[in-house]
Amino acid sequence: MHALFLAATVALFSTLACSESKDTIPPVTLDEQIGQMLMVGFKGFQVADTSHIIRDIQEYHTGGIILFDYDMPTRTPNRNIDSPEQVKQLIADLQSLTDVPLFMAVDQEGGRVARLKTERGFVHHVSADFLGALNNPDSTRYYAAVMAEQLNELGFNVNFAPVVDLNTNPENPVIGQLDRSFGADAYYVTLHSSIFLEEFTKQNILGVLKHFPGHGSAWNDSHVGMADVTDTWEEVELLPYENLAAGDFPFAVMTAHVFNENLDADVPATLSKAVQTGLLREEIGFNGVLFSDDMQMDAIRSYYGLEMAIENAILAGVDVLVFANNSVYDPEIVPRVTGIIKDLIEEGAISEERIRESYNRIMAAKNAWK
Repeated sequence: MHALFLAATVALFSTLACSESKDTIPPVTLDEQIGQMLMVGFKGFQVADTSHIIRDIQEYHTGGIILFDYDMPTRTPNRNIDSPEQVKQLIADLQSLTDVPLFMAVDQEGGRVARLKTERGFVHHVSADFLGALNNPDSTRYYAAVMAEQLNELGFNVNFAPVVDLNTNPENPVIGQLDRSFGADAYYVTLHSSIFLEEFTKQNILGVLKHFPGHGSAWNDSHVGMADVTDTWEEVELLPYENLAAGDFPFAVMTAHVFNENLDADVPATLSKAVQTGLLREEIGFNGVLFSDDMQMDAIRSYYGLEMAIENAILAGVDVLVFANNSVYDPEIVPRVTGIIKDLIEEGAISEERIRESYNRIMAAKNAWK
């Protein structure tokens, strides 16, 4: 069963690489295509706890939902995740709102970045730093398999992991200091990440490598400001992506809100066509789904208007715009973003063909689960 699924998935992604711009998916409305490009967060342990998420899915065709265990705007643990039984029911209820499978996503890396915590009844997972230091592939496989099985049982199909940032700056407040990296050696980061991708694939979980083109050398946190890696980033940070793109398992990629003048002198990586299309897609050869990091993080929100950020991200090559609603909370973010994208199309700033490219990649990933 797993071998057949893997073969079909790899074949699907290979076909997509050769025909991304073709109409490989039956015609749908422009609104439906735009909706599939959006992932949003919301408040509530049950679907009935909120009104906008039902509207977002049913009226605006939102294609992805991300769940959190902690609500940052109110600084309380009252968000989406309370227990395994509650999460499983919540995801099932969300999926029942649409005929098109939702990307149901979570940040479950292990260690300090784990939305599914043991005190709420979920399985414990060690950090990437722990596994990298142990450097035992069998141990990594054990923890990866347990994680993948639990995610699948709960109903998640996207995990924003593994982190493939190299720990080139151990003092990095958002990578090194949080034990999120397997280490500084690209070979071992690739090795352990590939094991996670393999176990995720067995359970129909789309693993998401992050944060492209590398956040490990930064001295500050892009959640609270612009992280400039111009003087610290090294080309070796691309190796995990290059190695895994040449491998056997499908994966997605998440962008980094880092500024690197040597790669793009004008905008951070998430908004850069030179980085996301030129470097990731054309040079490295990645043809899967590209997620933005949270578009409401301070590195984007404080430096760029919503319209400019959306336009640049889509033109850069981003397929799914993530609005986590967990740095600021805006229940109207989906209608607002949808309107902005439609206006950009009407103005000619973004083509319908560009929207179609992302829609095809998203649907190819979703159809691989069927």
